[in-house]
Amino acid sequence: MAAIRAYRASDLDALYAICLATGDAGKDATALYRDPMLLGQLYAAPYGVLEPESCFVLEDENGAGGYIVGACDTKLFETRLESEWWSNLRARYPDPPTDRKLTRDERIMRFIHHPEKTPARFSGAYPAHLHINLLPRLQGQGWGKQMIAHWCAAMKARGSRGVHLGTGERNPRAVAFYRKLGFDLIAREGRDGMIFGMKF
Repeated sequence: MAAIRAYRASDLDALYAICLATGDAGKDATALYRDPMLLGQLYAAPYGVLEPESCFVLEDENGAGGYIVGACDTKLFETRLESEWWSNLRARYPDPPTDRKLTRDERIMRFIHHPEKTPARFSGAYPAHLHINLLPRLQGQGWGKQMIAHWCAAMKARGSRGVHLGTGERNPRAVAFYRKLGFDLIAREGRDGMIFGMKF
């Protein structure tokens, strides 16, 4: 039996591992990155470190097999990222050159040095944001729906009025999942990026 529980500091390594194991549109991205921690530095670990109260883990008899992380107030979280997260990582990861095509690792390194701010049209109406990932052994059993419901209830209780998230068209399973849960497509970004939002 699996169960959703609050995040603990000892789960940090699991956040990195699960993020990488699901980082290629839900598939294992291990072979795509030279540095196995880079993807987690962007999409998972900062939440566990900076806003653990907005993080939950799905655990079964084999250990942590999924997580949902995010921020109740995106704009405030981005301010903390700049002062408490990116600044530390910049000493570890150099800013890549701009005169050639970047590798996957370098694209994340570029983001660390030049993070994008969430547009007000998203963070205003949908101030919270989330990332959710489940390992294959826990997929297709209704846990994703339960985790999002659990997370959204927790954010609503803290005063948030809505949530946004991003995914890509090349992950049709995720797109269908979010639509089924009541998320609306609110914008398209880049080649295949999709931003979904839901009011509480």
